[in-house]
This record gives sequence, structure tokens and C-alpha cells, in this order.
Amino acid sequence: MRAALERSWYARNGAWPVLRPLAWLFGRVVDLRRQLYRRGWLASEAVGVPVLVVGNITVGGSGKTPLTLALIDKLQERGVRVGVVSRGYGGQSDHYPLDVDKHTAAASAGDEPVMMAMQSSARVVVDPRRPRGARRLVEQGVDIVIADDGLQHYALRRDAEIAVTDARRGLGNGRLLPAGPLREPRARLESVDLSLVHGENADFWLAPGHTTPVAADDTMRPLSQFVGTPVHAIAGIGDPRRFFDMLRAEGLEVIEHPMPDHHRYRAADLDFGDDYPVLMTCKDAVKCAAFADAPRCWQVPVRVTFSPACEARIDALLDRLIDTAHAG
Repeated sequence: MRAALERSWYARNGAWPVLRPLAWLFGRVVDLRRQLYRRGWLASEAVGVPVLVVGNITVGGSGKTPLTLALIDKLQERGVRVGVVSRGYGGQSDHYPLDVDKHTAAASAGDEPVMMAMQSSARVVVDPRRPRGARRLVEQGVDIVIADDGLQHYALRRDAEIAVTDARRGLGNGRLLPAGPLREPRARLESVDLSLVHGENADFWLAPGHTTPVAADDTMRPLSQFVGTPVHAIAGIGDPRRFFDMLRAEGLEVIEHPMPDHHRYRAADLDFGDDYPVLMTCKDAVKCAAFADAPRCWQVPVRVTFSPACEARIDALLDRLIDTAHAG
């Protein structure tokens, strides 16, 4: 049922008619909520340092997390102490705010925060109440907070917004939830500081790096070494096809295993009854490390490449935030 619904979101005129009244109602609630924040009837809380929100207006993956990691690198190259606050989707902790590091269980923090902690030296805090989590980061001495997937969370006051759209899927049928994939109307993209498109020959795109074993050690292996044998490819991300297409572009023979976004893996999910290598995203790997078969299971990191025009716009935005941080 869910899969059929999501397919309808990305089909031309695919919205189920029965859901259109609910989408209309959802739109009215979204608009009312935003107006309440804009007029100050609901409070947006400042935390004392600049806040950069990275998000999207669609359900599912669009490249936000790799972009956030690239922004962290850019800020740290400028000497900025960066912190990331996340809702921690898919995780459940007995206390918040939750400080996240590479040893934190994904079941507690969610997969994306743990992945960001593993792949960067930024402070990462998970808290469903984002202003509280952001204040925790400020207490730890950060200069700038990045709110991951925070575009619709207006309780945290922001100094800049970046919205990301996937080039292949776009905005789907253009309808609001549940008739389409939109969390907010498409006009919302006109109000952000940067509206970026992720995809080949777009504002930025992803390229694979050398694989590493899911069961951590220092071994690295180029993807070219997997050419010539079938590989099982696992992706529990918003758009698994993006991962599969990336591997095929490297010449691999891919056996696809799409999983729901934020899927909670079990050892049985990695048992395919053969000895072919298993490749997965880093987001999946943080949930499989405890039981992944070391010789067979590999994670594929990605790196962001910006178009020259996009990079210039991002650099200008980051420089503005740094100036605000220094002025404060």
C-alpha cells in the first residue's frame, strides 16, 4: 500500500483522487502554522549563534546529508567550530539532548546523525526539540549550528536556509501530502536563501569513493575491484535507485535490494544464500556493523562535487554566516 502510494506521487497525474481533500486540508494547516510563527504568535527561539537550516520540501532523500557533510568541511576549513542538530529520525533515546559520537547506537540516535559523527569532527546532538539541542551545541562552544532536515521546524530561529531538490524525482506530482510528496507548497522554495538541485550536471552531485568494510578496519578497496562479479547492493535511503545507478555507472553488475528509508536491519537481511559481495550505503552500514560479514560486506562513501556557480553561492552564504558569528 505504502509503495503504491509513493509510486503515485511520482507519476504524471498520479494523485489518488480520494486523497486530494486531505491534501487541501494539510495545506491549510501548513499555511496556518507558518503564519503563526511569522506573526510571532508561536515563538521561534534564537540560540545565540547563527543557524543554517538544510532541508527540503519533499518526503524522502534528496542529498541533504552529503551536502551537510560538505558544508561542515567548508566551515571547518575556515576555522569555524560547527555543530549539527538533528531530530534523530528512527532513533529513540531515554534522554535528550543526546550527544552523538561514532560509538552511539543508531537505535538511540538515528542512522544519519551517527553517520555524520563518524564522517566528520563536528559536534552532533540529537533532540526532537531542536532549540534545546541547538543550545546544547552552543554550550559546547560551537560557532555555527547546522539544523539537518530542519526546514519545517520553525521553533528554531534560523539565519539562512538551503533547500535541496532531487533532479530525477523533482517535486513529483506537485501535490501536498498525502496526495503527493510535498511537505510545503512549491512556492516555499522562493523564500529560501539557496534552492539547490542535486543530480548529474545540476548544482551538485555525488561520486563514490573507495569502499571500506562495514566491520570497521583500515582496509580500502576501489569499486573497480568489484567489476566482473555480481554484487548485492543494499540501500535503505529515500531513493535507493540513486545508489544502484551510481554503482552501475562504475561498471558493476548490481543485484538490487531496495529497503525502506531508515530500515532497521537484521542479520537475515544480509543473507542471500551466496558468496557475492554486499555493497551498501554508509547510512545502512552504521546499523549493520554489529553483524555484517567482514569479508563480504562493504560500505560505499560518497563525496559531493559542486558546480562552479553553486560553489560560489555557497561560499558567499557561509562567509555571511561567519561574519555574523564574529559580530556576535
